[in-house]
Amino acid sequence: MKLPIKIIIIILIFAAGFLLGWQVALAPADGQPVLTNQNAGEIKTDLAIDFGGGRIQNYNQIAMPEGSSVFDLLKKAAAENNLALDYKDYGGKMGVFINSIDNIKEHEKFSMRPIAERLAQDLRYPVKFISECVGEEAEKAVERMKTGDILVLENLRFHRGEEANDSDFAAKLAKLADIYVNDAFSVSHRSHASVSAITSLLPSYAGFLLAKEVEILHDAYENPKKPLVMAVGGGKIETKIKLIRRFFDKSDNILLGGIIGNFVLHAKGIAIGQSQIGKNIAVDTGDLDWTSPKLHLPVDVVVADEISENALTKKVGVGKVGDNEIILDIGPDTVELFSEVIKSAGTIIWNGPLGFSELPNFAEGTAAFAKAVAKSNAFKIVGGGDSITVIDKLGLSDRIDFISTGGGAMLEFLSGEPMPGIEALVHKT
Repeated sequence: MKLPIKIIIIILIFAAGFLLGWQVALAPADGQPVLTNQNAGEIKTDLAIDFGGGRIQNYNQIAMPEGSSVFDLLKKAAAENNLALDYKDYGGKMGVFINSIDNIKEHEKFSMRPIAERLAQDLRYPVKFISECVGEEAEKAVERMKTGDILVLENLRFHRGEEANDSDFAAKLAKLADIYVNDAFSVSHRSHASVSAITSLLPSYAGFLLAKEVEILHDAYENPKKPLVMAVGGGKIETKIKLIRRFFDKSDNILLGGIIGNFVLHAKGIAIGQSQIGKNIAVDTGDLDWTSPKLHLPVDVVVADEISENALTKKVGVGKVGDNEIILDIGPDTVELFSEVIKSAGTIIWNGPLGFSELPNFAEGTAAFAKAVAKSNAFKIVGGGDSITVIDKLGLSDRIDFISTGGGAMLEFLSGEPMPGIEALVHKT
């Protein structure tokens, strides 16, 4: 039965510019059971009820591949989650918020106005935009909405109260909705007003995609199909050291590349030239056995004297990196080694590129590894914006069992760190 609901949708934009995430509210065709998260708390996901014309404030991030329209993403999300797509049949009001990780001072650059225009184009439906997300203007705009209206409100982070998790700002947001649904796993590791504080002001629920992500990542740690292979690249050294530490005994093999790979090579006393290892790293790694046979580091690398598309590159064995050279990719022997390791895997968790994959001359190793992952019969989980971008560019998304909506959030969750957005939902009804 289709439900008469009024919806406020929240949209998320990634600062990097190559990934766009739409937060989409969709009415559930069937309820979902209570889900237990990694902290043994219960988060409610059953929304199959008549809201009696209530307004739902809903988070839900969906990565938008290049060339896709918003409508394509809505159809995909609906099909994957058994949801009804035709919002006009729900007699509901629809609104939109933005949540950006960008500088809050750059209002013009990160305004929601162009997003509203794109949304109208993709939905082939009128979309109204106002230059505020709280206060009298926003409240009046919501109250004036008629059945089927879509309203785009301005970027939440233009208000400092958002990132400060300010209760007054949360109260202003709460005036726009009757029910709160967090479906944005990607921001659930942050204590922000629209993620945490607002849950004390409205009946609060986990959305279906957030619940699905929590369940899959929880099972990946608690009950993975063995052998379990962790592939870790990119930066965020402190968090990735925590991830490696938590999975060290549980994993059968750990593959390292990118900046974290450089960090471990350096820790083992191997020359890495001018390669990045992260700035001001203050993390104790004394309890980790870098000589363990389950740990696999690059055996050859691609180096250059500068990071540019025009840089001259060469392949060298690990330990032969010159003083002025920079490690920017894994070499073919490392690709072969890593590919062989994952052939027998039961579960693969991959987060972070294995080189500077933004530039094509340093992307070959990561691309080759991505293809090997896609060929594996293991249950494959991929997270992190750069890793997902590689997967998308290669057209391999449909061969990955689960693509995480949040790189940083995925790392925090798997590392066992607090997740304010999820903890705020525990036991809330």
